[in-house]
Amino acid sequence: MRTFIGRWQTWAAFAVAALVLFVLAPAVLSDFRLGLLGKFLCFAIVAVGIGLAWGRGGMLVLGQGVFFGLGGYMMGMHLKIADAQIRGDDVPDFMQIAGVRELPSYWAPFASPAFTLLAIVVVPAAIAAALGLGVFKRRVKGAYFAILSQALAAALAILLVGQTSLGGSNGLSGFRTFFGFTLNDPVNRRMLFFIAAATLLVVVAVVRQLMQSRYGELLVAVRDGEERVRFLGYDPANIKVVAYTVAALFASIAGALFTPIVGFIAPSQVGILPSIAFLIGVAIGGRTTLLGPVLGAIGVAWAQTVFSERFPSEWIYAQGLLFIVVVGFFPAGFAGLSVLARRSRRRRPEAPPGDPAPAEQVDEPESDTRVGAPT
Repeated sequence: MRTFIGRWQTWAAFAVAALVLFVLAPAVLSDFRLGLLGKFLCFAIVAVGIGLAWGRGGMLVLGQGVFFGLGGYMMGMHLKIADAQIRGDDVPDFMQIAGVRELPSYWAPFASPAFTLLAIVVVPAAIAAALGLGVFKRRVKGAYFAILSQALAAALAILLVGQTSLGGSNGLSGFRTFFGFTLNDPVNRRMLFFIAAATLLVVVAVVRQLMQSRYGELLVAVRDGEERVRFLGYDPANIKVVAYTVAALFASIAGALFTPIVGFIAPSQVGILPSIAFLIGVAIGGRTTLLGPVLGAIGVAWAQTVFSERFPSEWIYAQGLLFIVVVGFFPAGFAGLSVLARRSRRRRPEAPPGDPAPAEQVDEPESDTRVGAPT
C-alpha cells in the first residue's frame, strides 16, 4: 500500500511539473522570459547530475563546466556549419574574417546532424569514464578529486581561449538555424523551450530510478562507508564511475541545449566560475534530494538575473553569503527543511513539565473465589 501511494505521488508530481512547464509557463511568460526560463532549465539539468554524483555519491565535482562546454561547443560547431551551407560558403563567417578558407579537419564531421548528436552523448561520457577510472581506481577522493576536476575546467577554458578556429575568447555565436528551423521565429524558440523542459523531466525520472534501484543504495553506501563496501566484495571505483559519467552526460546535453537557446557558447561558460555556480545552486536547493538541485539551480539563476541587473557589484557577495549560510547552518539545503518539519511532526509530543506521567495500566489477575481455592 505504501509503495502504491509513493508511486501515485511521484506520478502526480511529474504531472504538475509538466502542467507548469508546458501549459502555465508559455501562457504567462513573454517570449523573452520564456527563453530565460529555458536557460535556467539547462542549468537544472546539470544540477540533477551533480546531485547524483555529489549528493548521493559524495563526489565534489567542481569541473562540470568542462562537459557543459563540450556539449555546447559541439552543438555550436554544427550550427555554424549549417549556417555556412545555407549561405553557400565553405567555412563559417568568423573564419572568413580571420582569413581561413578551408574547414579544419576536426570540424568536418560535425556537418552531419547524426554525428553531432552522437558525439554530444558519447564524447563527454567516454572522457568522464576514462578520467573516473584513472582517478577512482587510485582511490583519489575528497578535496584531491575536487581540485583535480577544477583544474581540468581551468585548463579547458585556457585551451579554448587560444583556439582561433573555435572563436577564441568570443566563442561561437550568431546562430541562425537549428536543424533546419529558423531561430528568429518565436514558434521555434518555444519549441526549444519545450525540448529543454522535456529533457529535464526525463533526466529527473532517470535519476529517480537510479536512486530507487539497488545501484542507488550502493552509491549511498560508498559515500558513507567506502571500505565497508569494498569488504563486501564490491568495487567502489566502478560505482563512482557510473555516477560521474551520468553527471557528465547530463551536463553535455544541457550545454548542447544551452547553445541554441541563449545563442552563444564561450570559454566564460566552461571555466571554474560556471562550475562553482552549478555547485552553489545544488547546495542551496539540497544536494541529497531529487528536486532540491532543480529548484536550487533555477532559483539561483533567476536571482542572479534579477538582482545582478539592479545590484551588479553586490550580488556576488550576497550569493557567497547565502552559500556560506546554507552550508554552515542548513547542510541539507532548503529542501532539507521540509524533511526536518515532517520528522518533527512525527515525533510524539512530550508531556509538559510538572505533569505526572500517566501510570501504566497493569492487568491484575482475577481473584479465584472457588471453594477451596488457595489463598
